[in-house]
Amino acid sequence: MSIFRSRSAQAAVVAVTAGALALTGCGGGGGKSKDNSKTKKDAAAQSVSVKLGDEKASTGPAEPVPGAKPGGTMKVYNATDFSHLDPGQIYVSDAGMLGKLLFRGLTTNKEDEKGNQTVVGDLATDSGTTEDGGKTWKYTLKDGIKDEKGHVIDSADVRHTIERMYDTYITDGPSYIQQWLSGSGTSYRKAYAGPSGGKHLPDSVLETPDKKTVIFKFKEAKPDLPQALAMVGYNIVPKGTDTKKKYDKAPVAVGPYKIGEYKPGKSMKLVKNPNWDPKTDAMRHAYVDGFDIEFNHNDDDQTKTILADRGEAKDAVMFTGQVSTTQLQKVVGDASAMKRTIQGYAPYVWQMNFNLDRIKDKKIRDAISYAMPANAVFKADGGAYGGEVANNLLSPTTPGYDDSFDPFNRKGKPNGDIAKAKKLIEEAGAKGKKIVYAHGSEQMRQEQAVLVEDALKKIGLSPQKKQIDSATFYEQVGKVKNDYDIYMTGWGQDWASGATVIPPVYDGTQIQDGASNYSHINDKHVNAEIVRIQKIVDPKEAAKAWNELNKYIVTKVNPAAPVYYTKVFQIAGSNIGGLRYSTTTSYTDVTRVYLKK
Repeated sequence: MSIFRSRSAQAAVVAVTAGALALTGCGGGGGKSKDNSKTKKDAAAQSVSVKLGDEKASTGPAEPVPGAKPGGTMKVYNATDFSHLDPGQIYVSDAGMLGKLLFRGLTTNKEDEKGNQTVVGDLATDSGTTEDGGKTWKYTLKDGIKDEKGHVIDSADVRHTIERMYDTYITDGPSYIQQWLSGSGTSYRKAYAGPSGGKHLPDSVLETPDKKTVIFKFKEAKPDLPQALAMVGYNIVPKGTDTKKKYDKAPVAVGPYKIGEYKPGKSMKLVKNPNWDPKTDAMRHAYVDGFDIEFNHNDDDQTKTILADRGEAKDAVMFTGQVSTTQLQKVVGDASAMKRTIQGYAPYVWQMNFNLDRIKDKKIRDAISYAMPANAVFKADGGAYGGEVANNLLSPTTPGYDDSFDPFNRKGKPNGDIAKAKKLIEEAGAKGKKIVYAHGSEQMRQEQAVLVEDALKKIGLSPQKKQIDSATFYEQVGKVKNDYDIYMTGWGQDWASGATVIPPVYDGTQIQDGASNYSHINDKHVNAEIVRIQKIVDPKEAAKAWNELNKYIVTKVNPAAPVYYTKVFQIAGSNIGGLRYSTTTSYTDVTRVYLKK
């Protein structure tokens, strides 16, 4: 991609131009779909600008959705329960969708009808101000924003939200801001023990001079702070109602909805939060009275139910579900059904991680990489609409992506080079070696596991599948001491920069339970390059450097085999209005949907 940030520090709000977090997709327009044309080139062509908004852009209410009507309860079908409800622990897509309805942060992403994004002030009056190029950022809180208990959010709540991210029980959320404030890798935890230790971060790092002012102070410029603060992981946890570990079961809402009823593993009902004031919110709407979320509906079940369009299914949307492979032709061949679909090219790269503590021979890792039946695997995730074969570990949505870098010949042999892989296994003397493959419990993941198992058998390995409940899959494979050799995970940039891909996933100094370094790669050159590149101010130079490091990681270490890039294809009930693809979440935009009648 050739879309980069341009930074200009001012006393007023800094304007930043960047590629989109995800890419805008074509909504269903009826007739025949154009899905098959959504290629890597489309990903680059679809990328849009992200700007930092001033006070005017951050002022609510959000622009009305044409034709929107209030009232009714929307149905949501989801494959599993949410792994976390505590915003500080949220770093996966379905919980992130829920977070858009329940929580608010200092900033958020606002999209226009074309998918163009602006980072605006959410609880803050704007996206932040800096006078020194991004070393110091100042935020002023809007007046009178309350949580569901009636408490007015103040700077103490913002301070507490940042500080609690250091507590040891917070293991699965983002760590960008903690590291920027207190040290890279896991060293930030040694610098500060969190509020449970009874102390605050020093004012030299985070200052709250009065109830409405929050000031972040960094040793080096951090022009991406507004984007980081927009992540659900940094949404506000009011200090007075923080129950620490228990907060994960009963969080306090600041957004337009709150949890009315929750039956873990079965269902969740969201109802309106009467203390949410739309006049303070530039991004969200609350057209429906609530959301009725049911768990344990796999993609096939979701698709069949919504496609049938009977009863409550007319009022249904998917959170992160997708049109299933088995139902694909029925949807594509139905013009009326296609009118209620959305499509987009998402930023995720699905990769087969190698547990480097267990698979230490690179020849074995290379063999498995060559053997990956990438084409068949992505088609199990939505057919031709589900994705595209991945040639390397950077997504086409990431600045610096090089389409020509294809070390495992995915373009030439998209379903694997069995002969080459088999030869490597023989050279490694690994014929018959047992490989423990962990995979999720969703139907699609089970289907993919069969394909991978068959490929491993063909090259002379002895695969042993281990199914993990998809609701806790990332928590299980995220343990440093796990009992698995390989496991497939999906990673998407948090905003358009290699800095949100390479460091969180391949930095050896970040290895800890719950971190995103799933392969446990700890290479001295990689670690040193991450530190060097993070100091590069020129975005074009940084993008080039991230791509060069990506090439080193893949060819010299190979901690994970690229498998496929993700496309999104979802369907909704006929009574859903305001349906569109969100360039922020890469799924249906749940902040603007309504029921037509």
